[in-house]
Amino acid sequence: MHGSSHILIDLAIIAILWLGVWRFKTPPGARVGNLMAAFALLCAAVVVLIRNPVLNPAVVACVFLIGGAVGWIVAMRVNMLQIPAMVAFQHGAGGVAVVLVSCVELTRDMASLPAIGIFSGLLGIVLGGATFSGSMVASGKLANRLKQTPTIYPGHSAMLLLNVLAVIALGIMAAMAGGSALTYLLTGLIVASVCLGVLFSIRIGGADMPVLISFLNATAGLAAAFCGIIIENRLLIACGATVAASGSILTHVMCKAMNRDLTKLLGGSSLKHKPAQTTPHAEEVQGTAEPQTDKTDEGQPARDPMERAVEAAREAEKVIIIPGYGMALAHAQFETVKLADKLAKMDKSVKFAIHPIAGRMPGHMHVLLAEANADSNMLFDMDDVNNEFSQTDFVVVIGACDVVNPAANAAEDTPISGMPILLAHEAKHVAVCNLDERPGYSGVENPLYKNSNTIPLFGDAKATLGRLLELLA
Repeated sequence: MHGSSHILIDLAIIAILWLGVWRFKTPPGARVGNLMAAFALLCAAVVVLIRNPVLNPAVVACVFLIGGAVGWIVAMRVNMLQIPAMVAFQHGAGGVAVVLVSCVELTRDMASLPAIGIFSGLLGIVLGGATFSGSMVASGKLANRLKQTPTIYPGHSAMLLLNVLAVIALGIMAAMAGGSALTYLLTGLIVASVCLGVLFSIRIGGADMPVLISFLNATAGLAAAFCGIIIENRLLIACGATVAASGSILTHVMCKAMNRDLTKLLGGSSLKHKPAQTTPHAEEVQGTAEPQTDKTDEGQPARDPMERAVEAAREAEKVIIIPGYGMALAHAQFETVKLADKLAKMDKSVKFAIHPIAGRMPGHMHVLLAEANADSNMLFDMDDVNNEFSQTDFVVVIGACDVVNPAANAAEDTPISGMPILLAHEAKHVAVCNLDERPGYSGVENPLYKNSNTIPLFGDAKATLGRLLELLA
């Protein structure tokens, strides 16, 4: 009866967790879902403490308070621009936790553990160690502490293969060892796993960070699930498996969004792409568009781009807004949502078109727009809105470059070649609120800027949108 009640309680907590995750499918539901998932995890922590009395509660309480305070302070100080790096760091922290718990369980009394427990503990150490170092590299790239371009060492693939073989050898020897030898072997396994994570992630470029973050999300969950097996905790197994499954699905979605093959990306073959020396001009990409000129008529100066944008906005019936990482850099999400609301009040059809890899992590734009209280009914994914651009009167690009770059479909051998893009160039008018006309993260020149239907509003996006809102008032 005692065991049955434990199972029912565990199932109830798991059900709350899964129900919370299920609510993530819509922005309004995600708010409630996040609270439900957090409540489920809190219940799981309480249940574990009740079932496993703590020998030194004062020490545990102090550590809990210190860790909670540090986490709270960091979370309050981190802005939306820093969230991708923080998420990567949290994946790494989860990997460290798995390594520590697995080591404690294996060194305490490995002889009494079943074979599945030993295997799970060793695999947890490998996945946890690699996830930690890989996440630290990803966090460094996202925070601009490490260079964004791939780092490839001489004989990189051979080094990676030798590292994998070393991990396998150390794991096998640790499974058969005991006493002090086990401690040395586990230490070597941890070091080899950390090196594996570095070698694996360092050669993935910043443009592929959404895929790497999603993949590390899956490995962190898988490591936690194996940790749950060794300590025989159903709740940890379920939570870890849920994270692993969602991370795997997200990895597939990101690869599809970038038209990447996961095995080639993780194997490093995608790094053969290099930025093209030249990219096609606008007329080569669109066929009918002509490059912009500095004069509207013979001998007459060109019209002020802001005037053109205001006129296009007033005359438009259908408007699509495309947010990008530059919007996050300029902290312009609030002005962006105000512009959408303003245009909607002018009886215009307004939609946000969000590319899956816009930003530095999956869902980055959704988080930023949610912070500014954007109407969730205005948010549309690329596949749902891409066929509407040719019938759209006015497109506003805010801090996005690569995700609207027509060169992805026209230029070969570039980091974005073959990547699906938002077809902004098909619209009647396109206002580009970017800092400048330099290439985006990929380093590939954007021919959209040369199109005759493009209105360049270069400068700080927050200030630009503020001016546009004033003139539309």
